[in-house]
Amino acid sequence: MSRIGRMPVVVPSSVEVSIDGPQVTVKGPKGTLQHTVVTPITVERAEDGTLAVTRPDDERESRSRHGLTRTLINNMVVGVTDGYEKKLEIQGVGYRVLSKGPTQLEFQLGYSHSITFDAPEGITFTVENPTHLGVVGIDKQLVGEVAANIRKLRKPEPYKGKGVRYAGEHVRRKVGKAGK
Repeated sequence: MSRIGRMPVVVPSSVEVSIDGPQVTVKGPKGTLQHTVVTPITVERAEDGTLAVTRPDDERESRSRHGLTRTLINNMVVGVTDGYEKKLEIQGVGYRVLSKGPTQLEFQLGYSHSITFDAPEGITFTVENPTHLGVVGIDKQLVGEVAANIRKLRKPEPYKGKGVRYAGEHVRRKVGKAGK
């Protein structure tokens, strides 16, 4: 049995969960999220208010989707109560970010032009200073994807370490060429 899959999903009192066949809808103070559960897996509400994710058999496909489904539902519950945030840092001389509202950023990343980045639906940005920003939202997958797309604008390079990186990310540095 999957250790993660058999753990119950604790639902806080401020969260409302509705199960309509394979469709699970989670509504909380920060918003609403939906997920369609794949066929062999079932989600039921337990008598103590938690959610139980079960699988019908021990087939390989059922086992692999059991823990995943439980984690996705738990991430939805956490997202609508607390939300998710990914922090990014910008390093490099003249590299900076400017907020053009809560859903638009303008980057100066050493290119000849500035880059304007628009947030998809459900994502907002926080800019603490010109070199630190945060991606905030209720969908964990979407927050991570937007943060990865921002990092992709100028990945940290190994020689000087310039670029956009996750907060706390360690970039392996290389030595430059040896001069005579």
